[in-house]
Amino acid sequence: MKRKCLLLTLVLSLVCCLFLTGCGGDNAQYAWVLAHSSSEDTVTHLYSLKFAEEVERLSGGEMKVQVYSSSALGGDTELLESCEVGDIPFVVQNTAPQVSYLPKLALFDMPCVYSNIEDVQAVFDNQDFVNKINDIYLAGGFRLLGMADQNFRIMTSNVKVEKFSDFSGIKIRTMENANHIAFWKALGANPTPMTFSEVYIGLSQGTIDAQENPYEVVVSSKLYEAQKYAVQTNHLPHLISLIVSEEFFQGLPAEQQDIIQQAADNAKAYAREQAAQRAADRIQILEENNCEILTLDDEMWDEIQNAASDVYANIRTIVHDDELVNAYLGTP
Repeated sequence: MKRKCLLLTLVLSLVCCLFLTGCGGDNAQYAWVLAHSSSEDTVTHLYSLKFAEEVERLSGGEMKVQVYSSSALGGDTELLESCEVGDIPFVVQNTAPQVSYLPKLALFDMPCVYSNIEDVQAVFDNQDFVNKINDIYLAGGFRLLGMADQNFRIMTSNVKVEKFSDFSGIKIRTMENANHIAFWKALGANPTPMTFSEVYIGLSQGTIDAQENPYEVVVSSKLYEAQKYAVQTNHLPHLISLIVSEEFFQGLPAEQQDIIQQAADNAKAYAREQAAQRAADRIQILEENNCEILTLDDEMWDEIQNAASDVYANIRTIVHDDELVNAYLGTP
């Protein structure tokens, strides 16, 4: 029933968009759906809006994309399923929920690989590497148009973390991602998968002590109201993929395909700029709301990496492509 309601919503949305923009004849305009599960006060939404804006601009107004935010058309799993069959042509989302469908994307669940977001971005500026990642998406029926980021994921907590042993026993909410869960267990924490809509209440009531997300999400969801500390674990880059149904994409004329890819490239550059500008602002907002920022020294970073060695080994097994893993890690 839920699936049928979603499809009905999409059909009505598409019909309304087509009639509102005018259809038929030489003045036909295209109105395609792009959906994501994040709130509007995030880089994810800005990335989506910029892509839609660029598609319209580059096509001279002949191609249009309608953006739906905040899980209006479904959660991450539903959006991915709908994109695969072409019901929702475009989706913007973090790579973590995609691992269940595209196991090799577990590559990006490798913790504490980079401590500088510019180094992460440099990896995705390597076209050979991007082509390899696109092959993973293509095998699942998607095409990767671009990969932006919301800087790193960090931990917020009501338990002060100043040394490695402080992770022990902390009840931390994670996404339903086995690699994320394994990482926090390796640190001695007690990871608890939980729907994000329940996180604020869980923190307020003490069901959980902590959670992990990029600063963007911490601020947009006002999690700082229920947390005392923001621990700069920077354990994972929060990557944001812009994907399109491959079947849908291949059904378009080459000229429209080119416009879509150029729009995606422009939107990625814009999203990076926004992420860099907003990170410092978000930290300031946390501090203004009495959320103390805790940094990790090199010794603690090394301890975390060492503790996560089994997680690395397991992910290598899942990806089953040493060349790809080494390309991401920057090792020969």
